[in-house]
Order: sequence, then C-alpha cells, then structure tokens
Amino acid sequence: MSGPPRNAGMSDRPKGRRAALAAVPVPVRRLVRHELGAFASLGRWVGHRTHGVRPGDLAAAYTGPQTAMLYGLLFVMVVETVGLALLIPWPVVHLVFLVLDLYGVVLVTALHAACVTRPHVVRPDGSLRIRYGALFDLVVPQDAIASVRVDRRYPEGRLITLSDDGVLDLIVGSQTSVTVELNRPLPFTRPLGASETARTIRFHADDPRALAGALRQPA
Repeated sequence: MSGPPRNAGMSDRPKGRRAALAAVPVPVRRLVRHELGAFASLGRWVGHRTHGVRPGDLAAAYTGPQTAMLYGLLFVMVVETVGLALLIPWPVVHLVFLVLDLYGVVLVTALHAACVTRPHVVRPDGSLRIRYGALFDLVVPQDAIASVRVDRRYPEGRLITLSDDGVLDLIVGSQTSVTVELNRPLPFTRPLGASETARTIRFHADDPRALAGALRQPA
C-alpha cells in the first residue's frame, strides 16, 4: 500500500502558518512589525546608516523637537530601574521588574533610532516620502502636490491626527513646520492598519526651508 506523498506534510506547513497568522488580529501583527523595525534600526543607528535614502535624495531629519524629551524619559527609566533594584527584596519579583524595565529602555531607544535612521525623503523626481520611524510611511507623488510651504504650527493631539476636513497632522514634539496641499485626496495607513485619506498634510522637518525648496525645484 502506498502512503501519502512524502512532501504532503511539507506543503501543509505554509498553509498552517498562514492560518495561524490570519488568526492574529491585524493591529497586533502591525505592532510586532513596528517593534521589529525599530529594533533593526538600532544597528543602522550605531553604524550611521539610513533606511530608504538613495544617492541623489534629500534626507530631512525631524527628531529635533523630541530628542531632549526622549533622553529625559530614558534617564527617568534608568533611575527607576536602579531604584526598584534597591527596594524590591524578592529575587523573582526583582528579576521580572528588571527585565521589563530593561526592555522598556531598549524599546524607547529603538523607537528614537528608527526616527533618526528613517528620515523624510525628497526624491529627484519631486516625490516626497513622509515617515515617523517604523510607525508611519507615506509616499506623496510629485503630481499629487499642489503646493508646499514652511508653516510652523503647534497643534494639539496625538502623533497622527486627522481633522474632519482632511487635514493630516503628523506631530513631532507638539509641532509641525511644513504644510503640503494636495490636488487630490491621498490614502494613508495608520500605524494599526486603519486606512483613511488626506487632502492636506502637515508634518515637521528640522530644516523645513530646505525640504520645501527641494520640493519646489525637482531635478
């Protein structure tokens, strides 16, 4: 009697992996992917390398308003870790808190590294790639840009805020400094997977005049 084909079990494995992956909610999968992307950025940060920046591109940093705040947060987290190490007398509980605190320190550092190594990018063809670390990535084609201007604002809200009239604010350190008016609605994806559209995009660049000038004069 002939048994099942030798590679039948192997062909079932990808199906099983896909079924298991489909059972995980999309927001959870995206959070895991964002964290893995942030951790991968640590190596680029140490090696002074960037992600997605090609020869001829203009890389525009945006971490200026948040750098001091993040370093302050890291200092508080380290102090908390040392304090708990001195105060908690139970070895198992101490180990759990130590692991969690160290993971938090590494994660915050990785999130900042992702922002440093994934700058905004202006391509020679006039297209614009707007990013925030591994959390947000939006490519704006050149033919979708109606106008660009330096426009410093201090909006309230979370990192990504969309108004009822289609104004997308990508807020860094409670501010934006560049406004891009679009000539058509442009879809974008939120960090947890929700899809929406924007008619105007406001975001921060440390040198907004250089970015705006590069967009107005594509090579």
